[in-house]
Amino acid sequence: MDTLPLWLLAAIFVAGAAVIWVAGIQLSKTTDVLDSRLHLGSALGGLIVLAVATNLPEIAITVSAALSGSLEVAAGNILGGIALQTVVLVVLDALGKRGKGVHPLTYRAASLGLLLEALVVVAVLAVVIAGTQLPSSLTVARLTPDVVLIAVIWLVGLFLVRRAGKGLPWHEAGAAPDTSTPRPRGHRTRSNPSPTTMSTKKAAVVFGLSALATLVAGVVLERAGDAAASQIGLSGVLFGATVLALATSLPEISTGLQAVKQGDDNLAMSDIFGGNAFLPVLFLVATVISGQAILPQSNTSDVYLTALAALLTLVYAVGLLFRPRRRMAGMGVDSFVVLVLYAVGIGGLVAITLG
Repeated sequence: MDTLPLWLLAAIFVAGAAVIWVAGIQLSKTTDVLDSRLHLGSALGGLIVLAVATNLPEIAITVSAALSGSLEVAAGNILGGIALQTVVLVVLDALGKRGKGVHPLTYRAASLGLLLEALVVVAVLAVVIAGTQLPSSLTVARLTPDVVLIAVIWLVGLFLVRRAGKGLPWHEAGAAPDTSTPRPRGHRTRSNPSPTTMSTKKAAVVFGLSALATLVAGVVLERAGDAAASQIGLSGVLFGATVLALATSLPEISTGLQAVKQGDDNLAMSDIFGGNAFLPVLFLVATVISGQAILPQSNTSDVYLTALAALLTLVYAVGLLFRPRRRMAGMGVDSFVVLVLYAVGIGGLVAITLG
């Protein structure tokens, strides 16, 4: 694609993003149907399947980048995607429910289960930062200890979140006493799934086709976007952390808004935290494919993005703990702080890449 004109690359990129938007919505709908019919959310293995399904664009981009040797784009998309998907909660807070007397998102979705999910994200990101300091020679059987530990922490986190969904030894089983959702819910688990006439077979077929379309579109996005970024002189890290991350976050925005409008605030936040905890696991995939130690090759921008993502996650963790009632600029105080920090953070990223 390097020989194509910039306008055509931009058109291909937009078309790929549109496919991911539509396919992502279908993935979410059919995942809910399959979750309800097959009880996927009630099993640890099901949670793994659902986490993979909701992050297919990032998986496709990471695999494509690893095969083509564009490890910089893969790292930028993963780490920048975590920061940007956290900012998706700002969009859900500001646009999901509006009007007088509407409390902020973290007030309505307050739950110790969600707080636990946020801590899992921070724990995984801490290992990512530690992994950047390891020597590149620590590679055995196309694996490195950092990416293995990330996968282990993610699995343990899923187990703890599932256990927390059954009850916690705290007041009101870990849920705030006056929320509209009186009990915590696990990742992508509804207490009252929306009724549907779609058969299980049809849902499986639509899911498979949507997954295939998402994977193909993800590869197209990575190839067209990388070529366009090279032509305009945009670094792979900055492109992956902003434009590419935004394109792959479109399904989360759409489905998150739908969940908030239906009153399932816990689900909306859980999907974001669950996806963010899973994304660093893709470093294991990239390491196996490329045969190289990915994190030790990370540059300053990668470490910076990881720290930014952890900081934004911690702001929402504090919001879940204190449940602020006040709104600023149409959103909760925590969302406003996250938005400001992200804007400042992107400014810092630009300074790093240009410096």
